[in-house]
Amino acid sequence: MTGIFKQKTSSNIVLLLVYGLVLKFNCFLHPAGPIQQPEDHFLYNWLIEWLKPLHIPGVLYVLITFLLLYGQALLFNRICNDQKLLPRPNYLPAMAHMLTTSLFVEWNYFSAPLLANTFLIWTFYRMTTLPTIQKPAAAILGIGIQMGIVTLLYKPAVVFVLLVLLALFIMRPFRLREWAINVLGITMPYYFLALVLYLGNKWDWNKIKPVFNIGLPAIPSSVYTTISITLLIVPFIIGGYYVQANLNKMYIHVRKSWSLLLLYLIMAMLIIMADGGNNYISWMLCSVPITAFHAAAYYYINSRRLPMIIHWILFGYAIYLNYWLI
Repeated sequence: MTGIFKQKTSSNIVLLLVYGLVLKFNCFLHPAGPIQQPEDHFLYNWLIEWLKPLHIPGVLYVLITFLLLYGQALLFNRICNDQKLLPRPNYLPAMAHMLTTSLFVEWNYFSAPLLANTFLIWTFYRMTTLPTIQKPAAAILGIGIQMGIVTLLYKPAVVFVLLVLLALFIMRPFRLREWAINVLGITMPYYFLALVLYLGNKWDWNKIKPVFNIGLPAIPSSVYTTISITLLIVPFIIGGYYVQANLNKMYIHVRKSWSLLLLYLIMAMLIIMADGGNNYISWMLCSVPITAFHAAAYYYINSRRLPMIIHWILFGYAIYLNYWLI
């Protein structure tokens, strides 16, 4: 399977759809509605309140979730190919995304982190293009607005504001005007929200400020959770080793993109501590950078058998997890 997705052919788009359905089809047989948590912010809570009177069946939420995950996989794959994160274009990042998001059952249901992930992938793409933009003001403002929307979907995602500022520091020469534009973009969704609440006589500061608790993540209470975490970490370490080994062969902007992915992962890990819950829904925000390093592991390993073995171990476990443990 890794050999097939290592090729850049249009048929892989259809194959990826089938691949994802095989992994996640049992979710359609046991559908669940949207997941709500105390950390969800105003936009997500408003969306759920708006959808509740429609009495949408659970299977439709599962379908929307699957299409979002499939779209995320294709979008992130295109970013990896456009930015040349791997030497040759392929569909390994898309395959890895569909596979890694199957290692936790919670990641296959409609939630605020799922929606935030979609915006974050697009935001990451715009951050990687900053060095090549001649007039970056509009792009920087757009990045800020997208990040503001992300924080209004999920409170702990305010940590990613730091990622945007670090991206400006890494990708662009320091210009105070650009930083001010970015901060303006981040706060702009809050201005509009405050205006709507005020004019609707529903003003409440608690609806806007992103308050959340900080604490250590819960110790895995299940052996299956421990296995899932292990299967995320081991290919990530292998991929990280090969990325580091090939760093000198990469263009400067590619090195910066990999550095940005690593910072992305660090910010997402901070969110794990800011979640405060006992579930693993917020861990989904780690999936995108981990996906990239998994794809690097499948691509760079010289042996033909080892990537296949790693893939089929993850695939077999994901099938067992999603079909026999739900």
